[in-house]
Formats: sequence, C-alpha cells, structure tokens
Amino acid sequence: MLKIGLTGSIGMGKSTTAQMFRDAGAPVLDSDQIVHDLYRGAAVAPIEAAFPGVVVDGVVDRGRLAERVLGDPDALKRLEDIVHPLVWAARDAFLTEQEAKGARLVVYDVPLLFETGAEKSVDVIVVVSAPEDVQKARVLARPGMTAEKFAAILEKQVPDSEKRARADFVVRTDQGLDAARAQVQELLRTLAARA
Repeated sequence: MLKIGLTGSIGMGKSTTAQMFRDAGAPVLDSDQIVHDLYRGAAVAPIEAAFPGVVVDGVVDRGRLAERVLGDPDALKRLEDIVHPLVWAARDAFLTEQEAKGARLVVYDVPLLFETGAEKSVDVIVVVSAPEDVQKARVLARPGMTAEKFAAILEKQVPDSEKRARADFVVRTDQGLDAARAQVQELLRTLAARA
C-alpha cells in the first residue's frame, strides 16, 4: 500500500486539498482531527499535568495551551512528547484498518510532516503551496489571527520553499478550486499506477 504524505504550511489550502483526495475516494488520515479528538480524550490528563490550567470542562483549551507553548521551545517539546506518540498510534490503527479493507493507497494529512520527521514514514510527499501573498491574506482573514500569531506559527514551520524542494509533487492552490481538483485527480491517477 502506497503511503502519501500530504503537507503544507498554514494558509496554503492543505485541508481543502485533503478533502479533494477524500472526494476522489482516497482514504485520508487527518492528523489535526486526531489531535482534536485527543484533546477531548487520551491527551487531556497528561497535558493538564504538564501545563496546569489549560483544561476547561474536561477539554484542552487550545487557546490557553497555545499561550503556554508558542515562543517556548522547551514547552513545545514537552507537548510534542505527549501528543506525537498518541498520534502515531492512531495512524498505525488507521493503516491496519485500510490494509484490511484492501486499500491500494492512503493519504496522511500531516501539517508538520517535515517538522516531526514523519516524512520518513511515507512513500510519496505531496506539498500544497500558494504564493506568499495569497497565504498571508488567507491566514490573516481567519478570526482571531494576528500578524504576530502568524509570524510565530511560520517560525516553527519548515519554509514553503524548502517543503516544495523536498516534495515529490506540488499542488498549487492559487488558481482556484477546479484547478487544484484537477491536479489532485491527475496525481491520484499517477500514484494509483504505482500502487
């Protein structure tokens, strides 16, 4: 089974592109959704122990947690040491399930593919990209986003230019949804032939 790593920096359109893979019939593992689920379940107790006060009504408050870890590499490392093994376990369960279903390929939607070393666990890397001005406009249009928050997020991400250089394929998202969808469909035809 061919494992496709789908990644892209904030505001590049990765989530929309992942949905295009789903719509085309590819099984997609959403790492962000796994983290959301963990923040309501298995990760709550260890995160509260490491960062007292970030759990509200039994759920990790992402805003409070972000205040504690953004700009603090040691705190971010403590958080990653809690969350990443749980995400990997969910990924392994997904892979086992898809193998049992006879899937020929799977897509791992991983925002921090390079930053976490997860690129070593995939066969093909697809990077979703758009020009910097498009990215900035998309991100700053999000509720509660500021230029400072955006800069802090970019600081912890591998630069887009490096991601593109390390990619096997790049999906450009600045030409509209139809153009991106066509790229995804072509990519799936190419990769299905390899699987």
